[in-house]
Amino acid sequence: MKFFRKVSIALALALLIGLFPASGQGSAVVHAAKTTQQKIDEAEKNKDKLEGQLDEKNDQADEIKSQQKALKKELKELNEKLQEVVDQLADLEEQIAAKEQEIADAQASLAAAKEKEQWQYDCMVIRVRDMYERNDQSYLNALLSVGKFADLLNVADYFERVAAYDQQMLAQYKETRRQVEEQEAQLQQEKLELEALQLEAETQKARVNGLISQTSNSIAKYKGQLDEVEKEIEAYEAKLKEQEKDLKALKKKLAEELALSQAAQNAAWRDISQVQFAEGDRYLLANLIYCEAGGEPYEGQLAVGAVVMNRVLSSRYPDTVVGVIYQKSQFSPAGSGRLAYALSVNKATTKCYRAADEAMSGMTNVGTCLYFRTPVPHITPKYVIGGHIFY
Repeated sequence: MKFFRKVSIALALALLIGLFPASGQGSAVVHAAKTTQQKIDEAEKNKDKLEGQLDEKNDQADEIKSQQKALKKELKELNEKLQEVVDQLADLEEQIAAKEQEIADAQASLAAAKEKEQWQYDCMVIRVRDMYERNDQSYLNALLSVGKFADLLNVADYFERVAAYDQQMLAQYKETRRQVEEQEAQLQQEKLELEALQLEAETQKARVNGLISQTSNSIAKYKGQLDEVEKEIEAYEAKLKEQEKDLKALKKKLAEELALSQAAQNAAWRDISQVQFAEGDRYLLANLIYCEAGGEPYEGQLAVGAVVMNRVLSSRYPDTVVGVIYQKSQFSPAGSGRLAYALSVNKATTKCYRAADEAMSGMTNVGTCLYFRTPVPHITPKYVIGGHIFY
């Protein structure tokens, strides 16, 4: 009764899994199962890749920060330059205002000088007219009324000195006016020069303001880029942390597998004659061998079958072929659906069936090895057959 129950269980499992074939059912490519160590190696590669990407992003962030720092320094210098220009403009405006006041004062002085010059000229004209036109005090009457020659000379000298004084004062006032006019012209020229400097400063102020605006925009742009890169860095750090967590779990699992393998070597072992095979065991084992080692030489296929049977014989594992093959997280084709597909169409070859028969008869070419995988530097194998190591 026990024998038939095992047969029923094996067939039921085979039929149930066959209802859910893996994707790519028409493919004849055989994929080896991923062992824990393979997963560790893959996780290590992913971790190294993430660390490389994280380093690149950190370098990118440093470069952006460096450029941003340089721009901030440039912005500071531009603001200082702008302040210098603003101060220069304020000083020029004060100078122009002072110059305009000087010009106004010069124009007032010029007006006064012109007025005084005109007054002196008018006075001179009046005196000359009086000397020649007024009979009682005219120059001619004064000369005729003089009795002595000496008095005549005195009168003549008086009129001459009056005339000379008028000419001197007129000349002096004209010179004053000329000097004031020259001063006004000089002040006007200086004002024009100041206004030119003011225009240049205004142009420089506009240019510096433009540079400040451009630099501020660049800083804002780099800030946006830096924010984006820092978010990416955070994402990479989170992924790396998760990868390290997964890697730690995988390494723990590998250590458990190695410990289990060692413990199994020291535990009790059944004899092949004590194993009761179900009717579907041969079919199941041959198709598993196909999934795990269909592309390997016959010795590699026999070795995979021997590992399965070693587990059946060890007291540390299930005592049936079905139990060993479908034990959780042991043979990946059983969990991925590839074994179910192989069972549904019987992908096993003649060599796979031969390997299954010899393994079920107790033949082994890997001693008591309980694990196999592709070669890795962390494990010293007992056997190397084809593309697998056995330990």
